[in-house]
Formats: sequence, C-alpha cells, structure tokens
Amino acid sequence: MTSDTGRPLRADARRNREKILSTAIRVFAEQGLDARLHRIAEEAGVGTGTLYRNFPTREVLIEAAYRSELSRLCDFVPELLATLPPHEALRVWMGRFIDYATARLGMADTLRTFVDFGFNACGHSRKLMMTALTSLLNAGSAAGTIRSDIGAADMFVALTGVALASGKPEQRQQAERLLDLILNGCATDQRA
Repeated sequence: MTSDTGRPLRADARRNREKILSTAIRVFAEQGLDARLHRIAEEAGVGTGTLYRNFPTREVLIEAAYRSELSRLCDFVPELLATLPPHEALRVWMGRFIDYATARLGMADTLRTFVDFGFNACGHSRKLMMTALTSLLNAGSAAGTIRSDIGAADMFVALTGVALASGKPEQRQQAERLLDLILNGCATDQRA
C-alpha cells in the first residue's frame, strides 16, 4: 500500500488506513452511506484528521470501501472454482454478490449509478467484476454446464436487477429464487 505520493505507507499509517476502511464498511452496512464520518473515525480509534488524510471526502471513502469489498468478492472466484463444479461455483458466487450488493454498504444507489452510467464510473472495479464473472462463465462453458453465449456484462445486469428488486433482508427468499431462475436460464440443459 502506498501513499498519494507513491511512497510506501509506514506500518502505523497502513494499520490506521485499514482500521478506518474496515470500520467504514461495517458502519456503512449498518447505517447506510450517509453515516457520520466522525463516528467512523471514533470507532476506528483514530482522529478525524487521520480519516481525512487517508480519505479526503466521503465519496473517496465510499469508493475505497466499495473497492475493498469488491476485491474480496472477486478474489473468492479461484477458490470457488477449485472446490466446486463450475455451475455450483457460479451459483454460490451469485449469492455472495447479492450479499455484497445489498447487505454490505447498502450499495443499491451505487449499483444504480453504475447501471445508469454503463458501469464505467469506476474502470478498475468494472474490470474486477468482469474478470470474475468471465472466469466463472468460461469455466461453466468449458465444463458444458453453462451456455457459451452468456456474457459477463449481461450477467452483471441480471444480478444487479435482482439486488435492486429483491435486496431487502425480508426479500432474501425471493432473491434466491431469482438467482436460481438466472442460473437455470444459463444452463446448457436448462436444468442447472
């Protein structure tokens, strides 16, 4: 991890940054993206000056939290593919995506923004998501269980639709049924 000047962060500065980020992820999940930054700093055990040195605006902190969680989600793909058949790996990941998109960070507004702007608002994040989905879909296609004409961008829009339409905790059973419906539609034999 480096500073804005490109120099590596000192160990204590790196720990502070990580504490702020993990606290922000939790607080945003609990209170939404309008949570008070002062509370995040306080719960992270740092001063507000430290928070603002690392994340000068609310938007920068939200983006960093989003990227951190997205990286964690996307980094899970190789483990899934190593331990499960591709169609099962895809289904498990789809459920994790819904968890991420709805429970973590209350990301519905962010997802809407990405869809409205063609998911180009954050190129690095788009690349991570498309790479993860492409890996899952290609593995399924190579195994003969997932149709080869399903693209990562289409799958992202479908998953985002489920998150936006059925993202509340009380709608989780509906979200699970919709994910099964999507997976069934992707299956080569229509019986995933």
